[in-house]
Amino acid sequence: MFSAEQNCWFVRKVVCWRAAASIAWAVLLLPPVTALFVVLSRVSLFHPIEWITECLSILTSASTMFSFVLLCGVVVVVGFFNLEYYTVTPSIACSKIALLAQLLHPRQCLHAVVHCIMGVIVAWCCAFTIGPRYQNLASVCTLVDGDPQLCLNEYHLVLILFGAFVGYSHSLFGVMHNMNYVPFHAVQQYKYLRFKGNLPLVVKCSAIQSLYFTRNFLAVYFFLGYIPRSWLCDTLSLQSNSSLNPLDSIAGLLDLAMLYHLWISGTFLLLTWYLTVLLFRVFVTEVYNFPVQSAFTEQADRCLPKVLPGQQPMVLKFLALQDLALLSQHAPSRRAQVFSLSQPGGHPHNWNALSSECLSLLADLTQRLVAHHETVAINGRAKLHSAGSDKKSVSSDSSGLSATQDISTPRSAFLRSAGAAAPMSPNTGPFTSDLDSPFSSRALRRLAPHLVPSSPWSETVQSPHLLRRGPQLWSASTDTGTSGSLSPSPTSAPCPHPAESKPSPVTQFLHNRKEQVKHFLGRRVLVMYLFNKLPEASSQALFADSQSHIWALEGLSHLVAASFTEDKFGVVQTTLPSILGSMLVLQEAVDRHFKLPHASSKPLRSACSMGDCTSKTLRFALRATLKTAIYRITTTFGHHLNAIKMSAEHRKRLQQFLEYKE
Repeated sequence: MFSAEQNCWFVRKVVCWRAAASIAWAVLLLPPVTALFVVLSRVSLFHPIEWITECLSILTSASTMFSFVLLCGVVVVVGFFNLEYYTVTPSIACSKIALLAQLLHPRQCLHAVVHCIMGVIVAWCCAFTIGPRYQNLASVCTLVDGDPQLCLNEYHLVLILFGAFVGYSHSLFGVMHNMNYVPFHAVQQYKYLRFKGNLPLVVKCSAIQSLYFTRNFLAVYFFLGYIPRSWLCDTLSLQSNSSLNPLDSIAGLLDLAMLYHLWISGTFLLLTWYLTVLLFRVFVTEVYNFPVQSAFTEQADRCLPKVLPGQQPMVLKFLALQDLALLSQHAPSRRAQVFSLSQPGGHPHNWNALSSECLSLLADLTQRLVAHHETVAINGRAKLHSAGSDKKSVSSDSSGLSATQDISTPRSAFLRSAGAAAPMSPNTGPFTSDLDSPFSSRALRRLAPHLVPSSPWSETVQSPHLLRRGPQLWSASTDTGTSGSLSPSPTSAPCPHPAESKPSPVTQFLHNRKEQVKHFLGRRVLVMYLFNKLPEASSQALFADSQSHIWALEGLSHLVAASFTEDKFGVVQTTLPSILGSMLVLQEAVDRHFKLPHASSKPLRSACSMGDCTSKTLRFALRATLKTAIYRITTTFGHHLNAIKMSAEHRKRLQQFLEYKE
């Protein structure tokens, strides 16, 4: 991420310096953490004077100073990897095979190897501070014949291998739980207060995860511990100490002192790394105030109306949206600059730029929800729809939701999507399987009647026993004006079906073989396990970047509410119908999405995880923010919204908010 965006002024002058500050603070916190580790690793409750004296002598020794230098280097490397791998939008794997692809990615393999090496370095430093039992790889022992020999110190080997295991487990755990995800907190606090509030969680997570890693390492070493031990003995010509129980046996693994030292070493390693991650998150997500307008031309590109709409790094866009949400609530002077007109010309460029970007974000999320719902057919099977119609609908939606358009509100996104598709026959509805779908049978296609566009059956039902349903929220495909009359839509006009061409024998042969392979693999349990969608993963992936939409909704709604008394030129009133229409369409899409399976179920919150905690519940926060934003506007304007031109179904839904029935 850093290498791809290093040319951006914000990354070079803000993000990099914030990352450097977090690394500096992590290095400053290293001495007290190291001293605490020395005290706990040398604990001796029955000899307190000797305990304290021994700890002081270790902390002032030359070996400890050298170890501290190595630990500082490890912290710097961890901080660099935080800067290189961080993201503000979590990567959510929707299947086991996608998660496996993330684990086997070259960047992730490099991350795992480097953390293994750093784990070995930290474990080697811990071996010097714990005591003589772990300091050297080789020790003098007496064999059966009485001759002193150099024997392998298996305690030192176990501690070094444990450090490598914890480093790899930390890297693996980071991919599975989105450790590189940098969440933004809803409640703004000073950096010290955020660090102080999260410090107990960091200590708790380090201790609990070290306990789990110790258990997993002992299980692995019990079965595979003889491999490194035999290899080192053969390579370094060392003997095995027969007077001690081998540590890959049950008697050797029940050494309580060794178990305690492994656990406390793993806790120390994870604590230093988690402190670096926590400080990086605290510094990077700090609020940055962008000027709304500047009198200097060289700073014009760094103003909020210029930064927000451009192709910028995601961290810059997120911080700009966060600043927009905060200024809309707590900065009347900056709100006045948003509502101001340009001189000369008298154009609301600031408001147009900010509102159009927020509306485009809402339109993008709406289109994603519509596309996702269209791909979910009966029994979880996917529909195939034309890519050309998707592109047309996306372009029409983005142009229709711009801030400079006319005051007509956008129609339902689901109505546009239904209108762009092929005309439905009388025996098909919006929730029945498509006859053109590959999952429908050939017999059903032959039995289905082919409608002629000019036939009255394509528009109306002639039988008196069949009644066609009127325009509904999810099935209508026409707009309704303020008077309730129907207006024809160009996208809903039926188009003739092209004549079906017979496929060539080669194409038919390849298609049959493809279907056979899919059918063969579909019956294999392992293949289905790897390729089946994970519960809730698709829904979480749709709302992975919803924090930006939450800030866009908050910023728009607060600015619109403040414009009721602060907008002297009426710049907001020209785009108020588009804003309300976009919010109502988005709420329509969100409500429909929450009716899908696994979309409304809240995931379990892990009590001891430094990974992804907020991205799994972003869809619930977005739904609450969207409803609050609409209520904020309707409460402020009240009955004045009745003068806005909008469709009948939008007016009906808006009336529910005005009457506090939604």
